[in-house]
Amino acid sequence: MEKPHQQVPILECHEPLVPIPLEKLAVVSPHPYQQLGATYGDRSPYYLRQGVVSALLAAQTQLQKHYPTWQLLIFDAYRPVAVQQFMVDYTFKQVVHTAGLQVDSLSATQRQEIWQQVYQLWAVPSLDERYPPPHSTGAAVDLTLINDTGEIVNMGSAIDELSPRSHPDYYANNTDPAAQKYHLHRQILFESMHSAGFQRHPNEWWHFSLGDQLWAYLTNQASPNNPVVARYGRIS
Repeated sequence: MEKPHQQVPILECHEPLVPIPLEKLAVVSPHPYQQLGATYGDRSPYYLRQGVVSALLAAQTQLQKHYPTWQLLIFDAYRPVAVQQFMVDYTFKQVVHTAGLQVDSLSATQRQEIWQQVYQLWAVPSLDERYPPPHSTGAAVDLTLINDTGEIVNMGSAIDELSPRSHPDYYANNTDPAAQKYHLHRQILFESMHSAGFQRHPNEWWHFSLGDQLWAYLTNQASPNNPVVARYGRIS
């Protein structure tokens, strides 16, 4: 099913996919999807378009103006469509397992309901050039923060968690002190990334993009008088 942001046209700028300078940023290692068996071919998951890498470094500079010893922690970036397919299939099996079911004995209705859950979190691994999964454009990055002691900052839910807690504002109106801290941490990440031109996924506190269809759609929602198009399409 086509989503509103997929109607945004793509005017590919042919900017290269380049390695993220991991010596300047923190990184989750080993890579979580590679650990599960996903294969990336001749590129690693720690690649992004050149302009996106520059913006990522600018976001960390902004973060460190307020929190000098904190860093952005990269969880995932470039993702070929084959890896998108791998993770969609993996998540489907995980949901089935968690529900105490067997893949082979699912009814058509159960199967459909589980796929709906999966696609709440994961983009469809489409090979149609009009509808590239965001990570397959090299314009999207999943990330969090580490603090001055090198520990991962608690955001109140894990990256890729299939639950309402993934919503960026899940803790916004919660008066519990721990919940307020989680929301503050999410806002610190958001403000750092937004200052460098990124847009945040409406349903995922960790997912940010710059230059893809979702970025263009959200930018146009905020500034309808100055419409933009996507400049990054799928990288084969």
